[in-house]
Amino acid sequence: MVRTPPSSADEPRSGGVMERSCGTPLPSGAALTVAFLATSLLFHGPLGHSPVLRAQELPAPALAPAPGVWKGAVDQARELILDRMEEQTVPGLSVAVGVDGKIVWAEGFGWADLENRVPVWPSTKFRIASISKSLTAGAVGTLVEEGRLDLDAPVQEYVPSFPEKEWPVTTRLLGGHLAGIRHYRDREFESMVHYDDVVDALQIFANDPLIHEPGTAYEYSTYGWNLISAVVQSVAGEPFLNYMRRVVFEPTGMTETVAEHVDSLIYHRSRAYLRTPDGRIINAPYVDNSNKWSGGGFLSTASDLVRYGQAYLGGAFLRPETVELLWTSQHTRDGERTDYGIGWREHLEGGRRIISHTGGAVGGTTVLVIYPEEGVVVAILTNIQGAGQTGNAREIGELFMTADR
Repeated sequence: MVRTPPSSADEPRSGGVMERSCGTPLPSGAALTVAFLATSLLFHGPLGHSPVLRAQELPAPALAPAPGVWKGAVDQARELILDRMEEQTVPGLSVAVGVDGKIVWAEGFGWADLENRVPVWPSTKFRIASISKSLTAGAVGTLVEEGRLDLDAPVQEYVPSFPEKEWPVTTRLLGGHLAGIRHYRDREFESMVHYDDVVDALQIFANDPLIHEPGTAYEYSTYGWNLISAVVQSVAGEPFLNYMRRVVFEPTGMTETVAEHVDSLIYHRSRAYLRTPDGRIINAPYVDNSNKWSGGGFLSTASDLVRYGQAYLGGAFLRPETVELLWTSQHTRDGERTDYGIGWREHLEGGRRIISHTGGAVGGTTVLVIYPEEGVVVAILTNIQGAGQTGNAREIGELFMTADR
């Protein structure tokens, strides 16, 4: 992959935050000069056929010195991302890193829209997929703190329209993928059906039997989080999306996070892509994620997700005991650890605690990683399906944790 040196670079923005992007000349009035890589996007076949990304054409980021102690970490992380994007054939990617309550680096790479050559910026919104569960967990936490939600009460106490099952189903078990609610079937992952309300979306699975007795096995289920959204809406006494905006997004500074309404004009929304078995990049099919707002329907930026992760560390959003409730792994009835709390994964590696969630959407792959003891949060968002970023996020986190500060 050939990389051209930057033609110029601007100074870091106020607050020591490194916010950069790549791409075509900026709109009038913007004070950033952009350099491009010399590699090319090759099209094969007649006009209108899908492109093959042979040598990944990535607009070069504006390479300004990172603030103070973070320069080395940012330089290494940038090289890592460019290499991995080429290896994984990723059209567009956004990354952000927070340290000790501040975002110290945020940068966009590649294209938000390949056809129209729209670059990725730190403000580009991506499908965050299952990280939506972690956001919804924040709503659950607020209601538990207020004493309005009993995690161990049968869900019918809050959503009486949900049919009784052979065994009781509770919010705690739903949140830990232990309740026996099934996951996607057939083409449900690519649903094009619109649902006006989270309760309406329960009809997808409401009449299906549980796949196991609650508490006896861990079986990942996005639909379990659909039911949680109905619980949150009932307890809150207002529409689920309104509650998320008012109680979760606004208090944590997530000004760029929204539900992906297909009929709405959402500024800085990335296009979504798939990779075919023979390596072609094609547009992802149309989907309507109103069937799973809480489990995989939000759009966000890498910076917003880092802000959300940092909010869990600061104590201003949720009490420490509530954070522990959401983060700490649940166990099956026979004592087997699941590595999943309520909306968050908890890993213990070499004495280090790692809290995270990944996401895989139609046309998106994402990850959010929190290192609680070290005060480091990393988010990576992409606009292509099946391009795992967990390893990249872990490596970037390590770069920032080992930097002298």
